[in-house]
Amino acid sequence: MTHIIDLRSDTVTRPTSEMRAAMAAAEVGDDVFGDDPTVNLLEARAASLVGKEAALFVPSGTMANLVALLTHATPGDEVILGDQSHIFQYEVGGVARIAGLLTRTLHNREDGTLDIDEFAEAIRPQTIHSPGTKLLCLENTHNRCGGAPIEPAIIERLSAVAHEHGLEVHLDGARLFNAAIALGCPARAIAAPCDSVTFCFSKGLGAPVGSVLCGSRDFIERARRNRKLLGGGMRQAGVLAAAALYAIDHHIDRLADDHANARRLANGLAELGPFRPNLPRTNIVVVEILRGTPEQWLADFAEAGVLAVPFGRGRIRMVTHLDVSSADTEEALARISRIVEARIA
Repeated sequence: MTHIIDLRSDTVTRPTSEMRAAMAAAEVGDDVFGDDPTVNLLEARAASLVGKEAALFVPSGTMANLVALLTHATPGDEVILGDQSHIFQYEVGGVARIAGLLTRTLHNREDGTLDIDEFAEAIRPQTIHSPGTKLLCLENTHNRCGGAPIEPAIIERLSAVAHEHGLEVHLDGARLFNAAIALGCPARAIAAPCDSVTFCFSKGLGAPVGSVLCGSRDFIERARRNRKLLGGGMRQAGVLAAAALYAIDHHIDRLADDHANARRLANGLAELGPFRPNLPRTNIVVVEILRGTPEQWLADFAEAGVLAVPFGRGRIRMVTHLDVSSADTEEALARISRIVEARIA
């Protein structure tokens, strides 16, 4: 049976045997009552990692972002975010359907950033005619911009303009530690200018479930109520928190391996002819299809045991992660090379 090399996302990672052991040994309690010691420890550790006062463990990154939106703003307020942002593209319109917020989208440049002058001009005061802008949402790394890591200085400049106009700033840091490793700086330096920040345990960090929302103590207390509103109050969640703690302790530095494998994958694909990949700085390879269609290539890849996903018109995405070794990367390239040769012949 062909070994499947799954490059669809870093969410497909499975807990290691050591992580499973940590989960089995976890001390637990009822987290809604605040009684789960493992969740409490995780929230304290997570807050410290990003330089915030407190944190809230939630089931998913989508819920973490939605809880942040609900906590920062009230229905009818306006939020500014990038037109390629995960909140706008992939979270089922929760910003409008559930949080009741008006979205003002700005163009995301190729590196995932926003133009600071365009942002400043987009901010609206609350008047009898306009809703008033209350929140800026940023993303780091930027998924649809090829996993681009955003420099702390850029986040600082955008946040300074936001704060000057009375806005708060939320950072969707689903892959925050990929950004920190790629930029060679602590995660807290990236998060410092932001009022709230999320990051996921179930992507590159390799845990099976969970994300965290971090901010001030007052913010997190209000966020806890919104988590309950969304049905995110878990009970003996220490079993999941133990996996996240293990990931923090063992899986951050190794993200550099995923980045190296992504670069090797992109370089190899670029040599084959039909593909134009980005030059990945983290673990996301976005490939423009120059000949054929994404659907045809993805079907051929899948038949050869290499899984990827469509990613907009004429593009596919491949993501390296904990369960893809350097040998797997080479094997994926070898299989794809044989597919290309067969097509050309």
